[in-house]
Amino acid sequence: MAIDAVALSVGLLLGLPLRLGYNSDDFVNWGGFAVIVLAAVFAQGIISSWLGVYRGRWRVASDGEVVALLLAAGAAGVVAIAVNLVLGKQVPTTALVAGSLISVLLVLGSRVFNRLIMRANVRRASEGRRAIVFGAGEAGESIIRQLQADNSADLHPVAVLDDDTMRQFRSLAGVPGLGNRSHLERVAAENAAEVLLIAMPTAEAATLSELNELGKESGLEVLTLPPPSELFGSVSVEDFRALREVDLLGRHEVEIDYAAIREYIDGRRVLVTGAGGSIGSELCRQLSKLNPSELYMLDRDESALHGVQLSIEGRALLDSGKLIVADIRDRNRITGIFNELRPDVVFHTAALKHLTLLEQHPGEGFKTNALGSLNLLEAAEMSGVSQFVNVSTDKAADPTSILGATKRMAEIFTSASPVVDGRRFLSVRFGNVLGSRGSVLPTFRQQIEDGGPLTVTHPDVTRFFMTIPEAVRLVLQAGAIGTHGETLVLDMGSPVKIIDLANRLIEHSGKDIDVEFTGLRPGEKMHEVLFSSAEVGLTRKHPRVMHTLNDDSSAPADVRMWFGYNDERIRERVFLAAGRDSSPKSVSKGS
Repeated sequence: MAIDAVALSVGLLLGLPLRLGYNSDDFVNWGGFAVIVLAAVFAQGIISSWLGVYRGRWRVASDGEVVALLLAAGAAGVVAIAVNLVLGKQVPTTALVAGSLISVLLVLGSRVFNRLIMRANVRRASEGRRAIVFGAGEAGESIIRQLQADNSADLHPVAVLDDDTMRQFRSLAGVPGLGNRSHLERVAAENAAEVLLIAMPTAEAATLSELNELGKESGLEVLTLPPPSELFGSVSVEDFRALREVDLLGRHEVEIDYAAIREYIDGRRVLVTGAGGSIGSELCRQLSKLNPSELYMLDRDESALHGVQLSIEGRALLDSGKLIVADIRDRNRITGIFNELRPDVVFHTAALKHLTLLEQHPGEGFKTNALGSLNLLEAAEMSGVSQFVNVSTDKAADPTSILGATKRMAEIFTSASPVVDGRRFLSVRFGNVLGSRGSVLPTFRQQIEDGGPLTVTHPDVTRFFMTIPEAVRLVLQAGAIGTHGETLVLDMGSPVKIIDLANRLIEHSGKDIDVEFTGLRPGEKMHEVLFSSAEVGLTRKHPRVMHTLNDDSSAPADVRMWFGYNDERIRERVFLAAGRDSSPKSVSKGS
């Protein structure tokens, strides 16, 4: 404020000889001029403070700051002219106009000069690690300016690289552009760089993988920005992190319509089963941000509920009525919970999911995945649930395993829910979830940590992959766009060869580790499919989410093939799905 006051005073003073030459004394009443200057300085201070000019914004210049400074200077000039007229023209009006224009230049110039001094001091004082920034776009420029403005930053940008021919020799905030990725090793050596910052949040996996390899070959630590879905607000230096295995796998995470999701969650009572699992816990964390009136978390594992409460609330006293310990196999317990809580929306993620183990204990998979789902559906129907989202798996499409068969039954049971106005019961089907408990990624990671070998069933086996946040977003989106009885399937791109995944992880680890082939296990497919042979997927409301109505005409045969018809509830449900008479007479006894 003091600098601006001096700049305005000097500017008004310089306006006098600019207008009057060296004979100012003949045309100026200096006492009156002093009053005019004081009034202008006071006006400028008031207007600038009101516009927020003195709240530290000068460190990062913006169009808004320049406009604020111009408005304040203009107001000061108007006040000076007005006071001059009131006092009876102590100085020529044109001299005040010229002085106001000079003061604007001085006010802006003082800030430019201050920034140059600050930047020079930061460069001289910087003892941080020397960093090469890859990406000369907005993110790269923002990161460089933040690093230059922070005298305590651990990183000091020394060069910029970019593959875009229009940008690769472009300097950012004084940091020179020195080429593209092919120049990385030379630039790193010439500048004694230690770190490579990949400032491209939307970079594809292939780009990240190659830059990671080039960076390591050049002796650099490689840091990257997360994808846009994980960034909140503007890009910040604190967002940089080490490359993860998921970044190198080529998944393009699906974007969703949060407005549509919030519309059916906001103010509603929501229940999540399997709330302590990998998908369930992330789902609870996402739902907690969407303003449900109540969020009930159900799981049979009390330790898992402890973990999810801690991750959401930052405390885990397990004293909340929103935490429910229950087993979905217990029909009476589930019915009682639904009658008491009366949820509006249910996300069903609870399941037994390990294929090989369920092949050895098929009855357990049946009790949880099939009968447990049926218990939930019946309770939901009786208590008036309006939306029920059943989380399924690609193994339910043309199932060859107990896991696939029991999840297929859960899909059939869901689609067979009676049609009622306002009711939407549907399923969501997706492939392997990276990072979930017991999945291939943490298994490989542990095997690498133990020194190997990595165990792969077959050199040609492939699987579809998605990340946990992506899976959760699909589940949430399904509740917004799905219709009753549908199964929604994410367009998961091309399947990934497990051996390729293993080799990438070994390469990323930098260790010399062998791969051992163990052979396909009972019930496993060489290649998974997203749709059964009788299903057709259609894209309707989201470019990467496909809808299919279950072809339930074969439901009785499917269920009889796996488990028979001894349970009357199942018999009724599958015949509802098939559109047949559900009475016992419809099935020959013992078939």
